[in-house]
Amino acid sequence: MTAGLKTIIYPVKDLARAKALFGALLGTEPYADTAYYVGFKDSGQDVGLDPNGHAKGMTGPVPYWHVDDIRATLAALLEAGAETLQDVQDVGGGRLIASVKDTDGNLVGLLQDVSAD
Repeated sequence: MTAGLKTIIYPVKDLARAKALFGALLGTEPYADTAYYVGFKDSGQDVGLDPNGHAKGMTGPVPYWHVDDIRATLAALLEAGAETLQDVQDVGGGRLIASVKDTDGNLVGLLQDVSAD
């Protein structure tokens, strides 16, 4: 089961410039501002900037579906023909993420928060 699309991550090459651009777009300061991730919240949407995204195979923005059981959802997607792009990884605070490429090359992200358990 999903809780919908609530997060989108953009791969960026220049984190400072991307942070300025999204700050101007969203009219807010980031809630997370580190060398490896900058995150904004706007109208219930989480918008992230990943300076290592391109190196991870991200070819553009990746929508993240919030799920109750990331491992079961990942297994179901792989069974349905998806290819693992990033296996389940804890990115801090109990937040787990993973991503796959579907049979058409589209990227699909999965996200499970500790509160979703």
